[in-house]
Amino acid sequence: MSIARAAELVARARRGVALTGAGISAESGIPTFRGEGGLWRQYDPVKVATLENFLEDPAQYWRVARERGPAVLAARPNAGHVALAELEASGHIAAVVTQNTDGLHRDAGSRRVIELHGTGRTVQCLDCGVVESRGDVQARLADEMPPRCAVCGGTFMKPTVVFFGEQMPADAVAQAFELARDADLMLVVGSSLVVYPAAEVPLVAARAGVPIVLINAEPTPIDDLADVVIHGRSGEVLPEIARLALVASGG
Repeated sequence: MSIARAAELVARARRGVALTGAGISAESGIPTFRGEGGLWRQYDPVKVATLENFLEDPAQYWRVARERGPAVLAARPNAGHVALAELEASGHIAAVVTQNTDGLHRDAGSRRVIELHGTGRTVQCLDCGVVESRGDVQARLADEMPPRCAVCGGTFMKPTVVFFGEQMPADAVAQAFELARDADLMLVVGSSLVVYPAAEVPLVAARAGVPIVLINAEPTPIDDLADVVIHGRSGEVLPEIARLALVASGG
């Protein structure tokens, strides 16, 4: 069975790397971007999440954030996040590389988290550079649109996430590729693998001969490269894989 085979590979791993996408947080109540009911089916990403449009009118982003932000800030890690943290603590996974900006991996206890798209937990003023917590800025949206910087009063308060048209954080990307090359297992969870350079991470691992376990609700472009493919909910599949792996390894 694919879960049993995945657990065997995880049990043997000592330098495993998990690449996660929006699918792992869907069970925490955070909508995906491209799937059914995804964010980009409700909002135009060009208007909402491109750097050029944000600099022209930051209120376009913050109006959406006023509706969507409270649910994201209230979200808590699910069983999938917890399972990855347990696998790291037991020495099977060395790091989590994530496309997500929700911070739930850290909340679950994962220690080495590479955030390819930044973090949505903070907001930076593009005028003076001060950084505030997302919760503090979110609280001002009822009275300010767009929100103003608490220090200089500027209106260009940008979440510390990578918008379309922005450069990815070079250090995070370099770390992700290095981890993929040195891994003894690549575990891909909840990613459609259509956004680059994140989608390149498992390809780097594949070229290095690293076995791949892929868990996603829908097929991905690299299903045929994976040693194990499981189409299912990560919050159900990952805990079972972790349980079997820890039993097999005596953890």
